[in-house]
Amino acid sequence: MPDTDLPDSETEAPTAAELEAAGQSAMFGGEPAKPESGASEAAEAAPAPASPAVADPAQPYRVLARKYRPQTFSQLIGQEPMVQTLANAIRRDRLAHAFLMTGVRGVGKTSTARLIAKALNCIGPDGQGGPTIDPCGVCEPCQAIAEGRHIDVIEMDAASHTGVDDVREIIEAVRYAAVSARYKIYIIDEVHMLSRNAFNALLKTLEEPPAHVKFLFATTEVDKLPVTVLSRTQRFDLRRIPTDRLGEHFAWVCTEEGVEAEPEALHLVAAAAEGSVRDGLSILDQAIAHADLDSDAKVTAARVRDMLGLADAGAQRRLLGAILEGEPRTMLDAVADQYALGVEPLALMRSLMEIVHRITVMQIGGAMPDLAGEEEREQLSQWAARLTPGQLHRLWQMLLKGYDEVKTAPDPLVSAQMALLRLIHAANAPDPGSLVKRMEELAKGIPAASADSAPSASGSGDSPEARTRPASLARPDFASLVAKVEDAGEYIAASIMRLQLRVVSLEDGALTFARAPEFRDKIETELRGALAKATGRSWVLTEVEDPAAPPSMAEAAQAEAAALRDAMEAHPLMQAARAAFPQAELLDEKEQAAANNARQWSKQA
Repeated sequence: MPDTDLPDSETEAPTAAELEAAGQSAMFGGEPAKPESGASEAAEAAPAPASPAVADPAQPYRVLARKYRPQTFSQLIGQEPMVQTLANAIRRDRLAHAFLMTGVRGVGKTSTARLIAKALNCIGPDGQGGPTIDPCGVCEPCQAIAEGRHIDVIEMDAASHTGVDDVREIIEAVRYAAVSARYKIYIIDEVHMLSRNAFNALLKTLEEPPAHVKFLFATTEVDKLPVTVLSRTQRFDLRRIPTDRLGEHFAWVCTEEGVEAEPEALHLVAAAAEGSVRDGLSILDQAIAHADLDSDAKVTAARVRDMLGLADAGAQRRLLGAILEGEPRTMLDAVADQYALGVEPLALMRSLMEIVHRITVMQIGGAMPDLAGEEEREQLSQWAARLTPGQLHRLWQMLLKGYDEVKTAPDPLVSAQMALLRLIHAANAPDPGSLVKRMEELAKGIPAASADSAPSASGSGDSPEARTRPASLARPDFASLVAKVEDAGEYIAASIMRLQLRVVSLEDGALTFARAPEFRDKIETELRGALAKATGRSWVLTEVEDPAAPPSMAEAAQAEAAALRDAMEAHPLMQAARAAFPQAELLDEKEQAAANNARQWSKQA
């Protein structure tokens, strides 16, 4: 069709004045153009924007993560503190020139940046509005920003624009005013990917930008940003979305999509999302596609569990029960059943760790709102009452070690089986804390001192059992007396008292003792002088021959060491070590160091 056949309104180009007027009107909310009568009637008859309608079959399918991207701050879930801060800043006209959104993937960083751009540039349905925390979504700036075509809202992916040249383009462009919006806004996603030189080039502009420019940064790794950049921005840490909030959001999405889903299935999707809305919507999208058409495309927990390779909750508890009851055959059968159903060994180990964590939290009185049902709550309560905190912590540590082994093992299934078998056998091992306490008691001679009565009339010669019983009665006072002698500088006398004296009686100023037959030297004079120096008074020393006298301090220490060694040799762990290493020797560190300086044995080595 030739140009001469077109109407004048279509052939004549708009003048510069008309273009400028249109730009000023869009930017500052000029008086809207009056539509023709027919157009006015059509606009009045058009309904207000409503909830998402059925998609046009001619349009390509949009994934849920894009279709349900928040368009207003009210749709941004789980970030109420940030929304409140921004709302107050807008009402009080205290808007920062640069914002930094950080957080894990899929919590709304880029969506928040776009919402801030809409909030700052919204002009309202009547074109007279100003910055607002509730953008209308119907004005030209809101629609253009939502569609990603606004000329004054520039989005840049720092992952693909990392150099100084890319930043130089921004620095040169910020000098010019916005074309049609109130603010010219730069949204830089994954800003931590910029190079060091690019950050340095941006610092001056970021610190003192023109009044019409706002910077919005988004990153998942805020620790990689220079401190000089962090100090020039207003930072918002977007939080992970709680599982229950995600479940409610996914239920709403299913309602909008006309899809029926079981609450347990939505709970599994929310738990797998790990606080990320985008991850959860992607999993939900897959679950809807995975749903069986024979069951009216209903999203069931069994289908979601099968899709994600998760273990059944009841099967997890039965597996843990077999481990706690010490039934290796039952445990191996349960693992084989789960593996046959498609559950990965790594997911199996992680599910057991989650159960142990829940038991621990329930044991200390913590609330567990995400339990699937009353049966699970009752089972976990029984375990929480039965297991001690130490057992739960050891169970967690061994599961964590097994998880790491399964992750790196060439055969994950075999590694998982061996790790769980180790759990069963470790249940028979003594508690490390009680074992240490028992060894300390043996070192103090507590088991040998259980009989408080004096030695029997028949006597038992110089046997360790007969000597150890009364030693606990005389040793404390005598030991303090020896310590006083040593503190007085009489080291030889103190050594004689430890090695030779078998105390028969000890009273104030009087000491009756016996000695082994091999000791025949005269010690009374030396001891009497040392005691007088240590206590400040004279002492009466009497040596008697008494085969039933208690052992000396050195003999008692040797008897205790022998008892401790016997107890260690009788322990199941030591017997197992002996069986595995028949030629092993149990060496005393101090004795070996004194006997052979050439071979120094040390437990720290």
